[in-house]
Amino acid sequence: MSTQYSISDLAKEFDVTPRTLRFYEEKGLISPSRDGQTRSYSSADRTRLRLILRGKRLGLTLEESAEIINMYDAGAGSKKQIQTLIEKIREKQQQLLEQQKELKLMLTDLRNAEKRCLEALD
Repeated sequence: MSTQYSISDLAKEFDVTPRTLRFYEEKGLISPSRDGQTRSYSSADRTRLRLILRGKRLGLTLEESAEIINMYDAGAGSKKQIQTLIEKIREKQQQLLEQQKELKLMLTDLRNAEKRCLEALD
């Protein structure tokens, strides 16, 4: 018999709101069984939720996370899944490096503007 989790169990464990879990369900990312209004989440749903939240921390969109999660096939191994994740990680790293450059330029511009304003006051 597999372990089942309630919406409040998972919300508390992962520090998300029940609304977040329902949103992920609406998007087809997790699929709890239902008994009337009561949702029952499986160990697989719990694992998918953990992967979704990990993807979010890495800066992946829900679509990107879903793409990687849906690639997994227990019989075929996870090489393609890992390769895709590596590609996504590298893309995110490149985006962040570009943003970092832009932020450095903005900070330099702000410092220069502040300096000019302070000089104008003197």
